[in-house]
Amino acid sequence: MGTLGRAAYTVGFWIRETGQAMDRLGSRLQGNNFFKEQLSRHRTFMNVYDKAPAVAKDAFVAPSASIIGDVKVGAGSSIWYGCVMRGDVNSISIGSGTNIQDHSLVHVAKSNLPGKVHPTVIGDNVTVGHSAILHGCTVEDEAFIGMKATLLDGVVVEKHAMVAAGALVRQDTRIPSGEVWGGNPAKFLRKLTDKEIAFFAESAANYKSLAEVHATKNAEPLDDTEFLKVIQKKPKEDKPLI
Repeated sequence: MGTLGRAAYTVGFWIRETGQAMDRLGSRLQGNNFFKEQLSRHRTFMNVYDKAPAVAKDAFVAPSASIIGDVKVGAGSSIWYGCVMRGDVNSISIGSGTNIQDHSLVHVAKSNLPGKVHPTVIGDNVTVGHSAILHGCTVEDEAFIGMKATLLDGVVVEKHAMVAAGALVRQDTRIPSGEVWGGNPAKFLRKLTDKEIAFFAESAANYKSLAEVHATKNAEPLDDTEFLKVIQKKPKEDKPLI
């Protein structure tokens, strides 16, 4: 972001802050006889220190996701609803065609007990299932991370490897290509079949197509009339049993 871009960002920030401050002041002046609307302070993109997110133009980032600091998201990738990508004390890199599904958390390590520094690097066409946690680890191309799996500092998941749903992968574990690991702590379970490995690329492609649908829908303006109909609709009264 250049000097002009930073200036525009700063002006926009203070305009929004001023608007919210005026709303709070007006609410206090009105006392108890007012309708107070809670303004959301959620920001999909946020700078930290001198680091700003860099997201490809055709990537989909859900409006309720948070992309913070030194985070790079490649072409055709998708960050789904409720995800947090926090690149504050180190960097996060996400390749192309990768999907990070709803409520997943990606963070980094500036330092840990062994004194190691770990960014998080996620390759191309990777699938990360719902509510997974990736912390200071590396996931290579076309790997598959199951729902609610946890990858700790220094973990490396090689290309065409899989972490089963709910698994806890301990620090500095390396999961070889063509294997599936699961459990707590995660251990080798079995070799993947050729059909399962082929599915990893298919899964990434499916999510890329689905992301395009969501991106289009999120870009549509809200129909005020239909919205009011929904929020003003009264619930149907329960009919008596007798």
